Amino acid sequence: MEIATNTVVGITFELKVSKDEEAIESVPFSVEVRDQEDPFYFLFGNSGLPEKFEAEIAGKKVGETFSFVLLVTEAYGEAQEDLIMSMPKNQFSNENGFEPEMLEEGNFLPLMDENGYPMQAKVLKDLGEEVLLDFNHPLVGFDLHFEGEIFEVREASPEEIEHGHIHGAHGVDHDND
Repeated sequence: MEIATNTVVGITFELKVSKDEEAIESVPFSVEVRDQEDPFYFLFGNSGLPEKFEAEIAGKKVGETFSFVLLVTEAYGEAQEDLIMSMPKNQFSNENGFEPEMLEEGNFLPLMDENGYPMQAKVLKDLGEEVLLDFNHPLVGFDLHFEGEIFEVREASPEEIEHGHIHGAHGVDHDND
């Protein structure tokens, strides 16, 4: 089966990132590896991944490999200043499920948007009563170098298509909601 819209895709890969800095030769460095013990699964056509990523693997079958680079403009773009904001520290209390060490600079806070979808923010600075957070995607400003293999391709179920995500062992388990 070929990768196409409404197929569930499992891939193994190594992701390296680089920045095109003037006067500095940027060597890609590894930031994520997903192997056969922990493949990455998604619903093709509704993955939330950059469009160019899906275009690069469309039509591939199990066992085929891929190797490509997404430039910043094809990936997550440049950082947006309006996504960097300070918020009162008291919003991140123990009652709300946060531990004090979670607010240390460089940590990523697990959050939810107004629709209940998971998101994250990077802690940039402790400002005393407030904390400066960056809501940009962690990979903004980077060229993304992907190298991997197609691990699994199957037809998505009608429920997966309707819900817009995969179910079961590699996706959402609605029985535990």
